[in-house]
Amino acid sequence: MISMTLLGILGLLALFLLLAVRMPVAISMLVVGFLGTIIANANKLIAVGMASDQAWARGLKIAYSNLAGETFEAASNYNLLVIPMFVLMGNLAGVSGMSKDLFNAAYRWMGHLRGGLASATIAACAGFAALSGSSLASAITMGRVALPEMKKYNYSDSLATGSVAAGGTLGFLIPPSGGMIIYAVLTEQSVGRLFMAGVFPGIILTLLFIGAIYWVVIRNPGAGPRGERFARPEKMASILRALPIIGVVLLTIGGMYTGFFTPVEASAVGAFFTFVVAAWRRSLNLTAVRTVVLESMTSTATVFLIIIGAFVFIPFMSMTELPAKMVVILTSLPIGDLGILVIIILVYIFLGMFLESIAMLVLTIPVVIPIAIGLEWDLIWFGIIVVIVLEMGMISPPVGINVFIVKSIAQDVPMADIFRGIWPFWFAMAAMIGLLILFPQIALFLPETIVGG
Repeated sequence: MISMTLLGILGLLALFLLLAVRMPVAISMLVVGFLGTIIANANKLIAVGMASDQAWARGLKIAYSNLAGETFEAASNYNLLVIPMFVLMGNLAGVSGMSKDLFNAAYRWMGHLRGGLASATIAACAGFAALSGSSLASAITMGRVALPEMKKYNYSDSLATGSVAAGGTLGFLIPPSGGMIIYAVLTEQSVGRLFMAGVFPGIILTLLFIGAIYWVVIRNPGAGPRGERFARPEKMASILRALPIIGVVLLTIGGMYTGFFTPVEASAVGAFFTFVVAAWRRSLNLTAVRTVVLESMTSTATVFLIIIGAFVFIPFMSMTELPAKMVVILTSLPIGDLGILVIIILVYIFLGMFLESIAMLVLTIPVVIPIAIGLEWDLIWFGIIVVIVLEMGMISPPVGINVFIVKSIAQDVPMADIFRGIWPFWFAMAAMIGLLILFPQIALFLPETIVGG
């Protein structure tokens, strides 16, 4: 016999061990959740007097039933249709050149300013994030476009690579965020309300990033020299060229806000119009179509497998009652709600130094959400805070995944320079969290006014 609390602790330790040996997070959760369910149920049955061999056989049967049921529930969840649709939309935008058009528009309007190329990169990342919902896609796409331009104008390596790495994280906050979709499914929150909650924080964080760039170039003018100044006709032409991507973003976000589209319908409409633009520009040859389809299928399958793993792992954690005991411990501390929130944020920041963002999200939800519910926090507001802290992990040493993505593009830049360049943006994210704590309505205003929401 083993106590349920100890079983929960051992389950978490086993999970971290599997992750440490590079087992994929989805498989790790499936293995620990499945085996943990067997042990937990067998223990319960033995405790009520069932014979040991029968208890273990019964526990195995329950675990198999749970695995099949949770897999079907995750795979048949209608709301999860937004994942393949938005992934497809982002991939179509990449092959059609819409992402480059967005950067060129931002470049022509902001490039002549000191640090303007880096600011244009941030603005373009924000725009592309509203199509792709992926931080990695934003960092890769904009890195390939922006880094050569900043190198051409002798930007410092740290500012150039730091702005691309940080700008890419906006794909995790600005809707349609893949992280928000997973959070919504695991916490049973409205995807549409979460998307709306990310709009104002996404805009403000974009401006804070631009402010961080301005602070860098004020201290070191040579880090971000002025780029070329373009005439007004060229600026207006760049806006016209970028109108398709702007139109698709406004259509999907505006449709969800007004209640004209559900998130699933908005994702399908956005993917369709992005496809129309790509076809109109004759960007969809056989090679491009094959690339888009395979990348969309791979990304979708990866996310779905993670969700299935979470659906198996979370019930096991609930059986151990470890999350409930964590709630009791934390709520009994004489530090108030703010103190508990700060502890949670600090734990996330620490984990972000070692774990990938999606892995952190699915691993911590079973523990932190009961705490948030027990303290009566708004789960939409709390979700935005969690997403921003996860963004911080994407650029935190030593495992910041966006930093390694940028390194793969700028292979001649030392890792130390890239990490040095991310700190102004990291502190900008910390400032955004502070603003959300002081002014929760930044995140809650749109969800509270959404039509039908």
